[in-house]
Amino acid sequence: MLSVKKNLRLISLFIIISAIALASWYFTRPKPLAVELTTVTTGNVEATIVNTRAGTIKACQRSNLAPISGGQIAKIWVKEGDRVQKGQTLLELWNVDLQAHRELAQRQLAMSQERRRETCILAENARRESIRTQQLVEKGFVSSQRAEDADANARARQAGCDAAISDIKRAEAQMRVAQAGLDRTIITAPFSGVIAHISGELGEFTTPSPPGIPTPPTIDLINDSCLYVNAPMDEVDAPKIKVGQEARITLDAMPNKIFPGKIRRIAPYVTEIEKQARTVDIEVEFQQLTEDILLVGYSADVEVILERRNEVLRIPTQAIRQNNTVWVVDAHSKLIERQLETGLSNWSFTEIRSGLKEGDQILISFDQNNIKAGVAVQQKLQ
Repeated sequence: MLSVKKNLRLISLFIIISAIALASWYFTRPKPLAVELTTVTTGNVEATIVNTRAGTIKACQRSNLAPISGGQIAKIWVKEGDRVQKGQTLLELWNVDLQAHRELAQRQLAMSQERRRETCILAENARRESIRTQQLVEKGFVSSQRAEDADANARARQAGCDAAISDIKRAEAQMRVAQAGLDRTIITAPFSGVIAHISGELGEFTTPSPPGIPTPPTIDLINDSCLYVNAPMDEVDAPKIKVGQEARITLDAMPNKIFPGKIRRIAPYVTEIEKQARTVDIEVEFQQLTEDILLVGYSADVEVILERRNEVLRIPTQAIRQNNTVWVVDAHSKLIERQLETGLSNWSFTEIRSGLKEGDQILISFDQNNIKAGVAVQQKLQ
């Protein structure tokens, strides 16, 4: 009986010691390292390049309009922000004298046309008279001298008709000269668009730009129905760019929107604005314009898509260490190093050809010094 009680006491003591040891190990064991993990999935990977400096939205058509001749502004038919149609009159200089010249030319043309009708009617009548006289000569009713006189009169009348026709052509040319002079004082819209800016005021004088001395345009007209982005690309990337490649356009004014685009032109020369940053300008057209109001002059960035692979195994590019290795979390939540074979890559994602499988968990942060193989880890709480 005593031996049984002694055994029970020994067993109880052993259990207590074991519990204390287990509790001591549990509370003193190293805790798993809290790290940022991500799961390997499939998705799209693109190889892209971006512009070196901010690009600019430009209009396919933009004209700085000014009268051909100088003068005083007499009429401004539009205001800033108005939409105008091709051929619409926008501005006129004082041109009363030129209008009078045109009216005079119109009257001279009308007189020449009436004179032509008169002389040509007489010429036709003289021609018929000459024919009848010749018939009478053949029948012996009149002398041949009478026929010669009738023929001479007919030819003279016809010459007068021809001269009148030439006078009409001269009057028409004079009319065109007068109209051209008048047109030099009028600005009309060369295409449909919106008036961006008017620099002149009624009563002010405007003069054409002397050679080599630019002066501000009187009217700035923009066709905002066709827009594109002009963006500088690094000269190193220029050989990779081709006309027709896809691109994405982002605007500082609309940071949450991406506009699809396509390259329409690549400059055939290198811009040397900065000696250490030579660039090649490209033009990217908007594939589709939304209801958003895009203003000419907005700053824009262009991301050119060089190559795309769809639904491939990919991981965040930041998870890859030197020599194409990553930290993988094994079945025991411990880190192991894994060698990878990678494919297409960009700043966001890298294609994985071998070394990982879908569903693997990998480490994407390396800012802790005690990260090494065999370390237990857990997902950091957000």
